[in-house]
Amino acid sequence: MAEIRVLDSATIDKIAAGEVVERPSSVVKEIVENAIDAGADAITVEIKEGGISLIRVTDNGSGIEKTQIENAFKRHATSKIKTIEDLIGVSSLGFRGEALSSISAVAQVELITKTKDELSGSRYTIEGGKAGIIEEIGAPDGTTFLIRNLFFNTPPLRKFLKTAATEGGYISDLMEHMALSKPNVSFQYIQNGQTRFRTSGNGDLKEIIYRIYGRDIAGELIPVEADMAGVKISGFLGKPSINRSNRNFENYFVNGRYIKSSLIAKGIEEGYKSFLMQHKYPFTVLHFDVDCSLLDVNVHPAKMDIRFQNQIIFYDFLVRTISETLQHKDLIPQVTVGKPEKKPQASPVPRAPEPFEQNRIAHVKKEPENSLTIEESKSVSPLVVENSIYQAKPKILGTVSAPQPVRNVIKKEEQILVERPTQLTMFEEHMLTKAARSDVRILGQLFQTYWLIEYEEKLFIMDQHAAHEKIKYERLISQLSGKELMTQILNPPVIVTLSGKEETILKQYWDSFAGLGFELEEFGGNEYAIRSVPADLYGCNEKQMFLEVLDELCEDGAKGTPDVIRQKLASMACKAAVKGNMRMSMPEVEKLIEELFTLENPYHCPHGRPTMISMSKYDIEKKFKRIL
Repeated sequence: MAEIRVLDSATIDKIAAGEVVERPSSVVKEIVENAIDAGADAITVEIKEGGISLIRVTDNGSGIEKTQIENAFKRHATSKIKTIEDLIGVSSLGFRGEALSSISAVAQVELITKTKDELSGSRYTIEGGKAGIIEEIGAPDGTTFLIRNLFFNTPPLRKFLKTAATEGGYISDLMEHMALSKPNVSFQYIQNGQTRFRTSGNGDLKEIIYRIYGRDIAGELIPVEADMAGVKISGFLGKPSINRSNRNFENYFVNGRYIKSSLIAKGIEEGYKSFLMQHKYPFTVLHFDVDCSLLDVNVHPAKMDIRFQNQIIFYDFLVRTISETLQHKDLIPQVTVGKPEKKPQASPVPRAPEPFEQNRIAHVKKEPENSLTIEESKSVSPLVVENSIYQAKPKILGTVSAPQPVRNVIKKEEQILVERPTQLTMFEEHMLTKAARSDVRILGQLFQTYWLIEYEEKLFIMDQHAAHEKIKYERLISQLSGKELMTQILNPPVIVTLSGKEETILKQYWDSFAGLGFELEEFGGNEYAIRSVPADLYGCNEKQMFLEVLDELCEDGAKGTPDVIRQKLASMACKAAVKGNMRMSMPEVEKLIEELFTLENPYHCPHGRPTMISMSKYDIEKKFKRIL
């Protein structure tokens, strides 16, 4: 039997650190939460190289007393709780006392702190768990943490980190959620020397949504507020028109804590169920104020999950609140033409604490207080394009409800077998050859969606949307394979506002998008301009199509490859295809049919639906009892 050994304290600390400090974003989360617990109302976070080489967090909170600094870095040292009973009513974000100990075990940490009652500040360093000495230093009230070279002494953990851009994207996503979770705290986030965003801390949640997600989403919000015994819900619901293809825009916070909860996510989606298509997810920013006695926040090492005491009651309350809020609102999209939007009034922003460095004073002198205003992107009128194919301009009529299926009722004694229409499997008749052209007769359009075509002794029924979608799909795939892709310039360009995670994905696949016909450029802040798209995707709501591709790439993560992107773009051909309930002229239909049957596989659209079905003359005559 192998010898059983007791591990040394250094090894134990490094193993324990792996449970709390998974990546740089974990470090940022723990320190920012400590700053909030310390009463800070202004916090600055700066990172370099995705937080791997440097993380700097500065706050104006209460600071740490000189005599308490060394205790703060010991395992399970905390000021938040004293006994196990305190866990029932814990209201602070951090409480386990593991964060600083775990971080200092796997990084080079420098602390600069000062309380308002002390005349001078203190500087303390600890590297890989080895403590230095406490030095006196001049410092403002509050605390600054500098974390350098994360996992420098634990190669097994460091090798699992992703690229600096990807790790930076995780931190950007975290900081956006931190800002949404605490509207009364001013956040400044700096990445590689560039300020990504700054919030005012004035408590206006909608302003923060505007700064992070842009004008389009901020203008499509529905306020929600409801309460029951021990639970209060407040925040905003996105109108169904701004749905996305993944759950990344379902934001919710419990007692100011950013979490991931399958119970809440399911409740949100159930509340939206009758308003969204399948596999579409809503935009929400919801705050839940819950009595601490009804929660267990000690169920996850990183405190990213919680347990509710009365889950069924809470779930029903959430579903009912969302459903009733949506039902009592006019959800018809409003379109304005010609009148530019007025810019919102500038909101004074309290100065967030700058990183503690030598140029601090000079920087403050150069930049006046309260200088930040809400910057709004230029108002861009949407490009109005008539949906057409082959230069035609069919009218777009209102949606027609699909008729309910009617069952054939036949008396038993008549003994008549009614066969169902069969899907077309092959075209032995070669109905579109020059020799047969005179025998092909287009009878007309049915329900403004299907075309009736007569050839010899068969009736063909063609779905105009499925057929056109198949043509566009095959054409785009062919152009991508032959590298003969044609692009269409958008004038004016389409402006999209991206979240931190979406921006990271875009930069990762920037060259792939360019090779597919997308001309993109930075438009300032977190906005990008789409200046051209593949020609066959023109007119298909380019903004929505582009965001859907990004959503799928965000969901797939590392699975995304240039080939996968090509397939996703090609699948978007249906967005540009002529729709059902749309009139088409006879020349358009003739051209559509000719092009459809030049394809190698004209029988199904990219989603597997048939493009055409057929009924024989024999089947029709049998239904009318001409043949017994």
